[in-house]
Amino acid sequence: MALVNEHFLKMPGNYLFADVAKRVGAFKAAHKRADIISLGTGDVTQPLAPAVVAALHKAAEEMGTPEGFHGYGPEQGYLFLREAIIKHDYLPRGIHFTANEVFINDGAKSDTGNIQELIRWDNSVGVTDPIYPVYLDSNSMIGRSGVKDESGHWSNVFYFPCTAENHFIPQIPDKRVDVVYLCYPNNPTGTVLSREELKKWVNYAIKNDALIFFDAAYEAYIQDPDIPHSIYEIRGARKCAIEFRSYSKTAGFTGVRCGYTIVPEEVTAATLDGNRIPLNPLWLRRQSTKFNGTSYLSQRAAEAIYTPEGQIQTKEGIAYYMYNAENMLRRFRRLGFEVYGGENAPYVWMKTPNAADSWTFFNELLSRTRVVCTPGVGFGPSGEGYVRFTAFGSHEKTDEAIDRIERWFK
Repeated sequence: MALVNEHFLKMPGNYLFADVAKRVGAFKAAHKRADIISLGTGDVTQPLAPAVVAALHKAAEEMGTPEGFHGYGPEQGYLFLREAIIKHDYLPRGIHFTANEVFINDGAKSDTGNIQELIRWDNSVGVTDPIYPVYLDSNSMIGRSGVKDESGHWSNVFYFPCTAENHFIPQIPDKRVDVVYLCYPNNPTGTVLSREELKKWVNYAIKNDALIFFDAAYEAYIQDPDIPHSIYEIRGARKCAIEFRSYSKTAGFTGVRCGYTIVPEEVTAATLDGNRIPLNPLWLRRQSTKFNGTSYLSQRAAEAIYTPEGQIQTKEGIAYYMYNAENMLRRFRRLGFEVYGGENAPYVWMKTPNAADSWTFFNELLSRTRVVCTPGVGFGPSGEGYVRFTAFGSHEKTDEAIDRIERWFK
């Protein structure tokens, strides 16, 4: 008989955002004329940049000719995009990579979920709390996380709480952890790590022979020039860190699907007998086996982001969303809410008023204002008592949502 992978049975019934969508769907069914504004799921709303659209048209026209048609591409990605990434995202920061260290993907979610395949099932895992759910869910699917207790903690996971009390700065553990997930700028809190704090984690990883999986999907939103955009700005990170980036929020590619992962040739993990194994060729082997590569059209679209006009247009799109974040921060604070993030990231993290739990506030907000947020507890135990708002709506919808919340609380 076929036996199910019982580790799936230990997980919550729904992925967080599927649960949010289910509740919103039920509310819509009961209130068919309700005008609902979503500031919950982090999906972009503004059109693709003109330079990207032009590149898509050109690539599609190429694909319609015998000489321009592209079938299966290289699993690692086309060289034209990998070289553009190195030239524009890393060389200006004094970081040098070869094209062999860049892997194009169909969005950071895929690679942040799949990267755990490179390590043994019995490695210990540490995460900031709250955290993007994919990191823990993907480890849970193979049993690495253990079992989940009533408080929401997985038994085999080390949690590094990030709350207002510690200024959302994860504390270095006093014991060895094999693999650490870091996401900065952070989803969901919208907070950042200083260069000094990030250096502590790199030093910890080197000292303890640990790996850091660093999700930098929102680095393009950093406004503070002193905040590092890449973990490789820290000396020694090439030996211990793998970095993930995405064009989904940077350039509105949530429907186009493209991102990339950096796996330095220096980063290694050990066998039980102590041999050091480079992870770069293992990741290439994994991708070549399980991934047919990102589409040619998507990669040409991503390449257009790095053209002079593409860079200008992309920055304009980021500024559009950051205006929403600033608007939410300013007006929520004026209402007396305790809010964080929103200055170097497109997320605003709000402490629920009157110590309401996250789902209670979510339901009240939806019922009273027809505005959707994301319950903080869905991101981990330390997210209880918080909710997340995204800045990815239009200016008009974001203003209207805040107006409704203001009328409710006044």
